[in-house]
Amino acid sequence: MKQIRFSLDFISPYAYLAFEQLPQALQGISHSVVYEPVLFAGLLAQHGQLGPAEIAPKRIWTYRQVLWLAQQQGIDMQMPLAHPFNPLPLLRLALACGSGAAAQPLPSRYVCEQIFRHVWRGGADAASSTRLAALTAQLSAHGLAQRDPAGSAVKTQLKNLSDTAAARGLFGVPSFEVDGQLFWGLDALPMLRAYCLGDAWFTEHSPWHQAANTAMGAQRKT
Repeated sequence: MKQIRFSLDFISPYAYLAFEQLPQALQGISHSVVYEPVLFAGLLAQHGQLGPAEIAPKRIWTYRQVLWLAQQQGIDMQMPLAHPFNPLPLLRLALACGSGAAAQPLPSRYVCEQIFRHVWRGGADAASSTRLAALTAQLSAHGLAQRDPAGSAVKTQLKNLSDTAAARGLFGVPSFEVDGQLFWGLDALPMLRAYCLGDAWFTEHSPWHQAANTAMGAQRKT
């Protein structure tokens, strides 16, 4: 069985699309998925990058592309009222709903689904305190919100997850980790599937490994 760690931030439309497509991408493969909320902005800061929504022309293109991809893939998706927004309350809510015996419990697919759809369906304000309260009440009614989303334990867990993700080499979301190998982006789902199926392209001395040996030819001055 392949164990996959899916690192996500609810602010990312690509993470939402990948979340919706993941079951199909892994169909027929024995696997389990761990859903890991991380702060995308924290990963960007670690690597000195801007997010797609922080570059004006890229921001517009990103929104057009993700809506096109959703339409092509038959995924219900509308842009929230405003984007980007502060995702911290949603990330913390997901962790507050974590379950399992681990000391630092992580959210289930159901919890992540409810939060992703809160953001990416209906075109409402993803950061609305009224809507956040309703979502929290909905999850609490199912016995899921066992910890205080605003408590120090949850805040510390999110920081630790984000810092650890960066230390493992993550630089963006969605990211998928399996057998210590990292796959980044919505368009990496076919690669992830091929790897899990044992495609020879990923074996020792393959292009997958050789690519890491490419020398840096030139570097921009900052």
